[in-house]
Amino acid sequence: QVHLMESGGGLVQAGESLTLSCGVSGRISMSNAAGWYRQPLGKQRELVATINSGARTNYADSVKGRFSISGDIASGMVYLQMNSLKSEDTGVYYCTLGTFTGSTYYPNVGWGQGTQVTVSS
Repeated sequence: QVHLMESGGGLVQAGESLTLSCGVSGRISMSNAAGWYRQPLGKQRELVATINSGARTNYADSVKGRFSISGDIASGMVYLQMNSLKSEDTGVYYCTLGTFTGSTYYPNVGWGQGTQVTVSS
């Protein structure tokens, strides 16, 4: 069993930056990957960024070039650096632990409780 805890959310102005942190504890496998999801109010959850055990990263088109995922999953820390924030980046951001099958990420190990990010325009 794993436990994930996000921190770093808040209210920022459009164009500013914010860094989210995710602490992971428990039974972490060397094959685990991590991903950040976000969910705007009243909308579907969206996969924003992933990082695998080899530190290979992938991003949704909506954040490519602005967001950066990093961290050491085995050591229990994952980050999401968000730059040039836009109002449409507003939502609850969730840290997840999962696995890859081929190129598809499955958040099948654990979820954090989420942290609110609000970008005012």
